[in-house]
Amino acid sequence: MSKDIKELQSINMGSRLTPKLRTADFPNADEIVREGLLTAPRSADAVDIMLVNPPTPDGELWIRTQHRVGRRTRENMVWPQVSLAQMAALLHPVYTVKVVDCNAERMGWPEFTKLLDKYQPKYYLTQLTAPTCENDMYGCFLAHARGAKTIAFGTHITPIPMETMRPYPALDFALVGEPDLTIRDLLDHLEGRIDERSPEIKRIFDKHDPMYKPSFNEDGSVNMHGIKGIAWRKESQIILNFPRPFVADLDDMPIPMHELLPLQKYRMPYIKGPFTFMVTSRGCPAGCTYCIKHVSYQYATRLRAPKLIVEEMWYLKKLGINNIHMYADLFTVNRDQVIELCRLMIEEKIDIHWTSNSRVDFVDEEMLTLMGKAGCRLISWGIESGNEAILKHAKKGADPAKAERALRWAKQAGIMNWGYFIIGLPGETEETIRQTIDFAKKLPLDIALFHVAAPYPGTPFFFEVVKNKWFRPGTRWEQVDMDKGTVLDYPNMSAERLLYWQKKAFREWAFRPGPAFTYLKMLMYDWSTLKTAINVGWQHVFWANSDEGAPIGGAG
Repeated sequence: MSKDIKELQSINMGSRLTPKLRTADFPNADEIVREGLLTAPRSADAVDIMLVNPPTPDGELWIRTQHRVGRRTRENMVWPQVSLAQMAALLHPVYTVKVVDCNAERMGWPEFTKLLDKYQPKYYLTQLTAPTCENDMYGCFLAHARGAKTIAFGTHITPIPMETMRPYPALDFALVGEPDLTIRDLLDHLEGRIDERSPEIKRIFDKHDPMYKPSFNEDGSVNMHGIKGIAWRKESQIILNFPRPFVADLDDMPIPMHELLPLQKYRMPYIKGPFTFMVTSRGCPAGCTYCIKHVSYQYATRLRAPKLIVEEMWYLKKLGINNIHMYADLFTVNRDQVIELCRLMIEEKIDIHWTSNSRVDFVDEEMLTLMGKAGCRLISWGIESGNEAILKHAKKGADPAKAERALRWAKQAGIMNWGYFIIGLPGETEETIRQTIDFAKKLPLDIALFHVAAPYPGTPFFFEVVKNKWFRPGTRWEQVDMDKGTVLDYPNMSAERLLYWQKKAFREWAFRPGPAFTYLKMLMYDWSTLKTAINVGWQHVFWANSDEGAPIGGAG
């Protein structure tokens, strides 16, 4: 090698021979990082479990809870998360808990991520509904990345647990069906704390399932196969366990930890000040094919004792709550319970303003009169249609004549009427929709909402839509939403026409002197919510005269 070349190589390293290609040997820091994640010190704020109503898909207000659908709320109702408070009460004090209601707090993902870092939950429990599925799973992704075990419950994952978990590996467990006892049983097994159950908790477990016993292998390790009511991962498999029986006696359940909720944030139309939910029963014997409530609680009905309901009311009054919605699949399902409850409220002079739901065939004039005297301000009725054939096909079990009679009884008792209608149930035609609009205008309603039929998974309506191939091609779960659009294409009625009639129905009902006067009363009823009331009105006017909520997948 010449002197010049050596001198050049000493000056410029690039003039030397290029190294030969070698077998790749990348550095691996996985073990160190994993160990750091597992052994990182937990802050003083760290909790065992965070129970979450996650940020909403668009930052607006959504309705989302244990046994109902998820939907954007055009009425700006802020839905109390009593189901999370109930599960917190079953877990506390053995476990430290944090309830986060991002919907009520109007909290987005960046702010929520900071809470995850602050509270460092070992377990993350989230709501999950069809229209918010992908959005809700983002929370599981964030929590899982921080080392938490992730758990989901709700009306979407109950009928399709395995196919909900499969595309979302960040979700570790599904609670299938009624989640209250399942979450406690799961954590007790995973944390080895079954022996720390109080006598009250032991009694609930013993009564709900005569066959119940903790699930352990001979060597003392947890046998995950024996924990009823969950779906879970075993290596690359997803395992669905045997279903858990329902809570046998609701009177055994502890009072929900309402104090963990942002109670002052919860609002609904015509209610002055904050309100919250109180569970009075679970289950509904009616057979409506479109109703998501039957997916979780099904048809048997379990009642709470009126005395215990009133005790919870007094507890809520101490928290500054004087407005309550009786949260039940069907509040008036048992006449004796309703009558006794109303009499107790009157006798104890509890001075609570309250609302409820009902069916038009589960009331009578005497009961409604007593409800009015006991402080009932408003009843929401599922009227659905003004056509008897549509109602019969949907197994509604009621007819327009009964609806008109029940609403007039309620009005005479001083109770406001909120009517829900569904456009697009099977058999619908433009003529039957016209009947429904005319019927709605004839009823003594203070509020009316018109939704498009939504085939939520697990309902008989869903299976009917699948069988008849009425789903619009390309449908995703997030699009199955009664407010934002429609996924239905009937042979005689396209998605475009269903949306047209939905908005036409609302315009015809709302843009009349009576409803307009009612809206003005709402504006003046509570000046603290004036801004919200104006926003509700503007949303409805804009929605009813816009193309918002376009059909999924283009024209049919």
